[in-house]
Amino acid sequence: MSTAHHTVAPTGWTAWVSFAGVILIINGVFSGLQGLVALTGPDTYYLSTSGALFIFDAKGWGWWNLALGVLLILTAVALFSGATWARIVAVVLAGISAVVQLMLIPVQPWWSFIVIAIDVLIIYAIIAHGSEMRTEETPPTVAS
Repeated sequence: MSTAHHTVAPTGWTAWVSFAGVILIINGVFSGLQGLVALTGPDTYYLSTSGALFIFDAKGWGWWNLALGVLLILTAVALFSGATWARIVAVVLAGISAVVQLMLIPVQPWWSFIVIAIDVLIIYAIIAHGSEMRTEETPPTVAS
């Protein structure tokens, strides 16, 4: 008995997954920079009320953003290999990034809305067409 394997032909959306990886890197750099600014000058960048910004003080928020930025960059690099785990982690981190920006809407509304929109685009590209990354790199096998 032979098993038929149907390969999915890659579409132009594989370029969008690569775009999502590049945007994840840029998003990670921006998040890391936000974190560094919060760590080095918490009173000049973030609006803090009563010494706290939501859950964290400004330095805690800075460490959180710095860690998120590093994770975004590392995941984006792994996403280019087409690894399934990288796609899953990228979707989770883009979702976390969107939630973090949602909490910053009172402080930076335009920036937050732009980053949330980009995160949604990243999630869509990876979920809808992420599986095509592996089929593009692996040539189909011919069964004898």
